[in-house]
Amino acid sequence: MSTKNVPPSGGRGIKNPIYIASTASISPLGEDHKEIWEAYKSNHHFIQKYDFEGEEAFAAFLPEKLSAEIEKLRTESTHYRKLDLSVLFAIYTSRQAIKRAGWESEKSIGINIGSSRGATGLFEKFHAEFIKNRVASTQASPATTLGNISSWVGQDLENDGIHFSHSVTCSTGLHSILNAVAWLQSGLAEKFIAGGSEAALTPFTIAQMKALKTYAIEDLAYPCQALNLDKYRNSMVLGEGAGLLCLETSFSSKALAKITGIGYSAEKLKHSVSISEDGKCIQNAMKMAMGELDPTEVDAVVMHAPGTIKGDLGEVNAIKAVFGENLPAMTSNKWKIGHTFATSGILNLELAMLMLKHQEFVSVPFSDISKKPMRLQHILVNAVGFGGNAVSILISKP
Repeated sequence: MSTKNVPPSGGRGIKNPIYIASTASISPLGEDHKEIWEAYKSNHHFIQKYDFEGEEAFAAFLPEKLSAEIEKLRTESTHYRKLDLSVLFAIYTSRQAIKRAGWESEKSIGINIGSSRGATGLFEKFHAEFIKNRVASTQASPATTLGNISSWVGQDLENDGIHFSHSVTCSTGLHSILNAVAWLQSGLAEKFIAGGSEAALTPFTIAQMKALKTYAIEDLAYPCQALNLDKYRNSMVLGEGAGLLCLETSFSSKALAKITGIGYSAEKLKHSVSISEDGKCIQNAMKMAMGELDPTEVDAVVMHAPGTIKGDLGEVNAIKAVFGENLPAMTSNKWKIGHTFATSGILNLELAMLMLKHQEFVSVPFSDISKKPMRLQHILVNAVGFGGNAVSILISKP
């Protein structure tokens, strides 16, 4: 196995490459890799205006046909009938990921699937029932526990490995990758499924985002203006979906990509939902992920870029601070599919892998923030969450 262009550890970064055996996702783009790539190559977006119990708001839902397939899971077992959509999303996606990796017979796979919001739909349902009747449902506690996601995936796959879930807000999915890398490099696991699942398109969640004054309200051709640095209003839009990666330490000719660097950081903030003007936490995470790799070797960055004024600009400033005049190409997918909270970082990784595979850069149609790269060998993927925590993952061609 060649080690050329593989960056060494950046402080507490990665020791050896971790290989991506497969990836699976469900999102407004669909679930098939070919279908997803074709969707990325078009300038079409999947954001529409919906009615949330009398309140109109932009959102990006799964395709109806895909949603119907996921709902069929409820008929497979009485146990699945009352599970939250976030759990069903993860079960459905994990089956695809395992199949694509050829891991159907594996029974000791580590599982870490996180969620920013968890069982949002069920929690709202049970709470409404309690307010009305002053009695809690028997399933109110067990059905809304965040650990349901990984635990039920483990049950569905008949897996006896380590199963755990967590929430680190919008960077949850990439934190799952960090956890998986740590387990794999420690020797405590040989294979890991990691990612995020989010089914938070509910009236209360939409209302929360609107209360923050971050949500898109303008009827534009592109409601989410992620990476339009000239926008004068916040334009975040929510989406839904799940994304998982099958990770292993062993090299395979079928590997989609390799993780050659990981980085993470946090910063002291003045406000709980913002980052500093120069995105200090993002700077530190990217530097750690790159390690000793020359910054000029990084060809592109798939950004968190939520479509807010401060969030987009802070991340761009962070990239400029790290790379100087030799800026990598910059892109985001939130203008197309919305912000999927915990899943967003995994969908960013998926976009990066597809660009590596097809050697084609996917730009934002209304943004002139960067030019297309001459090559695609190393791509940084970012995610940032409430509380000023950031994660960067460096992936490279296998």
